[in-house]
Amino acid sequence: MSSTRGRPAGPPRGAGDAGAGYAGGGGRGGRGGRGGRGNGDRDGGDRGSLERRPPQGVTVAGYVVLCLLGALLGLIGTFQYSQGPAPLAAILFDLAILATCVLGSIGMRSALGGVLPAAGWFVVTLILSSGSAGGSVLVTDTSAGKWFLFGGAVCAAAGGVYAFAVWSKPSRDHRARRTSGPQGERAPDEDGSRQGSASGRTARRPGR
Repeated sequence: MSSTRGRPAGPPRGAGDAGAGYAGGGGRGGRGGRGGRGNGDRDGGDRGSLERRPPQGVTVAGYVVLCLLGALLGLIGTFQYSQGPAPLAAILFDLAILATCVLGSIGMRSALGGVLPAAGWFVVTLILSSGSAGGSVLVTDTSAGKWFLFGGAVCAAAGGVYAFAVWSKPSRDHRARRTSGPQGERAPDEDGSRQGSASGRTARRPGR
C-alpha cells in the first residue's frame, strides 16, 4: 500500500511508445501511400501511352492519305485556280494546303504528317504546271496563276516548317525538359512525407 501511494501519477508504461509507434506508422503509411500513388500514376501513364499509340498499319495509311490529299489539292487547283473572281479561288487553294499541312502534323503528332501533304502538292503542281511539248500550259502567267503557284508554294513550305518546328523529336524533347523543370527540384509530396517521418521519429524519442 505504501509503495503504491508514493508512486507519482502518470501515463501507463508503454503508452508513449504506442503513440510514437502510431505516429511512425502514419509516416510510413504516408510514404507507402505516396509510393503506391506514384506507381499507380506511372502504370496508368504507361497504359495510356500504349492505348493512344495506333497500330503501325493505321499510321502508314494515315501518312499515305495525307500525301494523296496534298496531291489532290494540287491536281484540282491546277485546273480550277481561275474560277470565280480572280484570284479568290487560287488563294483558297493556298489556304487549303496550309491547313492540310498544319492539321496533318497535329493529327499524326509528327513532322512527317505536315511534310507529306506539302510534298504531294509540290510534285503534282510542278509536273502539271510545266509546259507540254506543244507549248500549252495549264497554269497561265496571270494574277490567279501566280497566286496559285507562288502562294501555294509559300503556304506548303510554311506548313512543313511548322510541322518540323512543333512536332520534330528535338522540339518535343525540348518542351519535355521545360515542363519537367530542374532535376534537383523536390516535389511537395516528398517534402511532406519526409516531414511526417521526421515528426514520427521525434515523437518516439520521449517515450524511450
